[in-house]
Amino acid sequence: MIFNWLDTKDVDALADRVSRNLFQRLPPAALETEGKKAEAKRRKTYEEVLLEARGFSREHKLNVYKKARLANRFKWALIEAGYPSEFVNEMTYELAAVVASASSRTA
Repeated sequence: MIFNWLDTKDVDALADRVSRNLFQRLPPAALETEGKKAEAKRRKTYEEVLLEARGFSREHKLNVYKKARLANRFKWALIEAGYPSEFVNEMTYELAAVVASASSRTA
């Protein structure tokens, strides 16, 4: 029972998948681009990343440890990829909020 509580294989895979999706769709250099098209692309990418995380958290029961692990792994992936700290903090907060909200609705 306790081993299942600490098993983060699925959560790690989600964090890697979501961060890879973000890297491909919105590399760090793309954040410097201005204009309506650039903003629309950023918004669409945000929504897709958060939608995938929401769907995962509805299908899987995530405890506090798994939620924290997901947010932390995602945050460090963005930092290592070279995203600005403001963007990293914003995206990590949004991801954590979406996962917490979706998890609480299924409980």
